[in-house]
Amino acid sequence: QVQLVESGGGLVQAGGSLRLSCAASGRTIGLFKMGWFRQAPGKEREFVAVTDWSGGSTAYSDSVKGRFTISRDNAQSTLYLQMNSLKPEDTAVYYCAAGSQWYYSGNYDPLQYRYWGQGTQVTVSS
Repeated sequence: QVQLVESGGGLVQAGGSLRLSCAASGRTIGLFKMGWFRQAPGKEREFVAVTDWSGGSTAYSDSVKGRFTISRDNAQSTLYLQMNSLKPEDTAVYYCAAGSQWYYSGNYDPLQYRYWGQGTQVTVSS
């Protein structure tokens, strides 16, 4: 089993920055991809960013590209999401997720991810 625990959420003004962390524990070998999703009230969970095991392959949603950066520290079994130039529409619960297979056709589908964290709230005020 794998446990994922997010931290770093909070309240920030528009234009500000936050860094989310996701600590992984348990059987982390084989977690070939790790990603971030978010869910705003009344909306479906949406893909934000993903990285492969090495960090050499990453992908972002169009809505965050150029503002958010995903990275991972395998020595610390930790995933990060640096969020800059935050907007009110970034307000959501952010979830860390992990899966065992990288799809060259895309890694946007939540169903591809077996393990999920409990989420951390990010609120951006205007």
